[in-house]
Amino acid sequence: MTLDAARLGTLIAVHGPVARVLVVGVRGSVPRGRGTSMVVWADGNDGTIGGGALEWQAMRAALDVLRDGRSRVMRLPLGPALGQCCGGAVTLVIERLDDTPPDPWIRRVEGALACPDMTGFTFRDGWLREETFVPARVVWVWGAGHVGAALVNILAPLPDFAVRWVDDTPGRFPAVPEGVSRLVAADMPRAMAHAPKDAEHIILSYSHDIDLALCHAALLRGFAFCGLIGSATKWARFRSRLVALGHSEEAIARITCPIGDLALGKHPQAIAVGVAASLLSRQLSAETTGETTA
Repeated sequence: MTLDAARLGTLIAVHGPVARVLVVGVRGSVPRGRGTSMVVWADGNDGTIGGGALEWQAMRAALDVLRDGRSRVMRLPLGPALGQCCGGAVTLVIERLDDTPPDPWIRRVEGALACPDMTGFTFRDGWLREETFVPARVVWVWGAGHVGAALVNILAPLPDFAVRWVDDTPGRFPAVPEGVSRLVAADMPRAMAHAPKDAEHIILSYSHDIDLALCHAALLRGFAFCGLIGSATKWARFRSRLVALGHSEEAIARITCPIGDLALGKHPQAIAVGVAASLLSRQLSAETTGETTA
């Protein structure tokens, strides 16, 4: 994780000055890794560094920093200091922010420790450097029905996803979660041309004809992943029609249908949970093998 300047700017605009808690060092078993952050203001917070007692103590310290404006470094052994069973230790940097920080953000932090470099994040010799966070994965959700709404609400808080939510009329959208980009496209399949070629697509519109056209457009455009809601019968029909449109069996096989986890049931929220889990599993599998999700 690196600096989410856009998110910080929004929080500061809404709440005024905030205190940011950043995990800069970890040892042993800990709730969250280096680069994890949370933001605290007088009567609320955003994000989590995990750990229950750890987070509670960090929030109390953040309120002190918010009041006095003095940055601080905290080193906390989770067992002895907080009565947690993790057995590890974390180092936190807590800073007050009155405005959106620049990119890159380089500043002196008294008491800083050396730690291994991360992408966009370095902490060494008393200096802390961060670069603006760019989500690693772009997910286009095609359809603003019950399943689409449930899915974007699950994906929206996850930092590694940039979510684009597409439908053909404004009235189809319920409330759009913060951080999700809404796109109203009268002709949704034509909008596929604007998606990055390494995007991940979840197709679940209100129309089988639109779903088919979106699959056709995705195969022409290229994608990192494409999942389609539907039954085995629907997919059998789609496969034959996609062949008739000129796509090879090998290319068509790159589309996943049905999506989700059938064992979870057919409730929209259950389908969304299964789809989100499969997207996260792709990421974890890529990290394990050293490959990319694209």
